[in-house]
Amino acid sequence: MRDLSDDLLAWYDTHARSMPWRMPPAEKKAGSYPDPYAVWMSEIMLQQTTVAAVREYFRRFISRWPTVSDLAAADDAEVMGEWAGLGYYARARNLLKCARVVVDQHDGTFPDDHAALLKLPGIGPYTAAAIASIAFDQRHTVVDGNVERVMARMFDEHTPLPLAKPLLTAHADRLTPDTRAGDYAQAVMDLGATICTPQSPACGICPWRNPCVARAKGTAPDLPKKTPKKAKPVRHGTVYLAQRSDGAWLIETRPDSGLLGGMRGWPGSEWMDIAAPRPVNPPLDADWSHVAGEVRHTFTHFHLVLDVMAATVPMGTKPRTGTFLPHTQFRPSDLPTVMRKAFDLAQK
Repeated sequence: MRDLSDDLLAWYDTHARSMPWRMPPAEKKAGSYPDPYAVWMSEIMLQQTTVAAVREYFRRFISRWPTVSDLAAADDAEVMGEWAGLGYYARARNLLKCARVVVDQHDGTFPDDHAALLKLPGIGPYTAAAIASIAFDQRHTVVDGNVERVMARMFDEHTPLPLAKPLLTAHADRLTPDTRAGDYAQAVMDLGATICTPQSPACGICPWRNPCVARAKGTAPDLPKKTPKKAKPVRHGTVYLAQRSDGAWLIETRPDSGLLGGMRGWPGSEWMDIAAPRPVNPPLDADWSHVAGEVRHTFTHFHLVLDVMAATVPMGTKPRTGTFLPHTQFRPSDLPTVMRKAFDLAQK
């Protein structure tokens, strides 16, 4: 097993992906260590999101809030606005909560203890292991989707996910070295992302091609097995875009809990399993017009179809919900993706 980890680390030293939050292996060997703040932020952003999607968000966050103390002191609405479009908005709320706990309870320094990391808001077993390993070079088994795929193929494991998770984690643990644990964790993820890919794995240039059981048996493209997913239900709703005569937009901030929690958006109906007649509980009295077309958006557990209603209202109009945001303070980019789709549809 030590030979396998050494082979992978040798490959990583040459082929490591360049990422704005990652310390290159040469710098690590020279005695430098990554900034735990950057490691933590990248791991939170990367949860259920791709590296390509995260790069620019990470750069903007680090540029605007270069330390955990800066982030802890930030205005909630500004942070949520910068996060808009990245999805899974509970992560943004926990980002702020965690930053403030680190400042208030840990003097602005991330704890290097795995158990202490687990107590921070928004940090679960995977993220705690990743931070402890990558930021502090402690030996912890880091298993994401890429690692699961690599392990399933290395050991020709046909038990379907998610049932196979404990088996694949045990395989990953056996391969994790005591030294250079952080580089090794990133090396396995890079291997899965660049060579041991879901489709058409490049087995011929893989540093683990010889010991890989699935490659030898010809089963690599079929692994990992996955339990078939249930079809996602479709939900329906209505959103209301009201613009005042001075250009202000009627905006509401969604409750902290639930989907899009804490984000700004358009007032609207509940999202139901059946389409409801229009209009449904509009936020103010107006001559509402139905915008041609519809908004379609997919969340983790369901598809959403939204009707869009629009109206222009005079000064002095009193909404039943939401507040008018001056047009100088309104940025469509601050809206979550589904709400921005509604805005774009209305503009057409």
